[in-house]
Amino acid sequence: MGDRKNTYPIGVFDSGIGGLTVAQAIVGALPQERLVYFGDTAHLPYGDKSTAAIQAYAVKICDLLLRQHCKVILIACNSASAAAYELVKEYVGSKARVLNVIDPVVEHIGKTYAGKTIGLIGTKQTVNSNVYLKKVDALDLDITLKSHATPLLAAMIEEGFFNDSISENVIHAYLSAPELQGIEALILGCTHYPLIKKQIENYYQGKVDVLDASQIVAKHVRRFLEANELVSAELLGDHAFYVSDFTRSFEESTRIFFKRQVHLEHYPLWE
Repeated sequence: MGDRKNTYPIGVFDSGIGGLTVAQAIVGALPQERLVYFGDTAHLPYGDKSTAAIQAYAVKICDLLLRQHCKVILIACNSASAAAYELVKEYVGSKARVLNVIDPVVEHIGKTYAGKTIGLIGTKQTVNSNVYLKKVDALDLDITLKSHATPLLAAMIEEGFFNDSISENVIHAYLSAPELQGIEALILGCTHYPLIKKQIENYYQGKVDVLDASQIVAKHVRRFLEANELVSAELLGDHAFYVSDFTRSFEESTRIFFKRQVHLEHYPLWE
């Protein structure tokens, strides 16, 4: 494995633009790495799609990312990580390394919260799949996971409702649910949620650790590249952003999620 592969980009994909919070965190942790981002906006949201459908989309997206010579493919979506990670790993084979957003978070919890009670919020698909529960139980560290589906949050954030009284009320209603009482930390189990991290922290007033998965995943990607000698020495070229269905609102929202203007290219998946 020569140095040439090191200069290849990191592929990141999501059902929409939520995964840009993860992309943003990776750029912060690895400023010399080039990203190729794919948002499958035609099939939003993955949270209410079947496993088979998500797997079919994921394979198509990986074809595109492999054509772009991505050295690593990160599934930046909890629903897709739960539904398609094993399949994608098998499909991609030795052509690229595949990472997901769930395992790094579970690993972090194992290191930090043995014997403790942890909360999780996410989409219905993420919570009902029990993927976090199974993986946390498998650690065998006496960690209690309390989960609560918060289906309104992602749509609310995409529509630009955060840091206002509407989002405040919705967040408070969800966090005060009986299912989430007595926790010492809360996993933000959806890539949209870093945008409301401040409001969630305000609600808990420092009594609960609010875990921003995007930061945990970015650190994991950095350690992974270092361990596998895949780190790029310098940033070559600009990041590329593709969406499967283009609307003006995505272009506007990307600025919020990625903290700067990006040019979205329309790349229909099924043509």
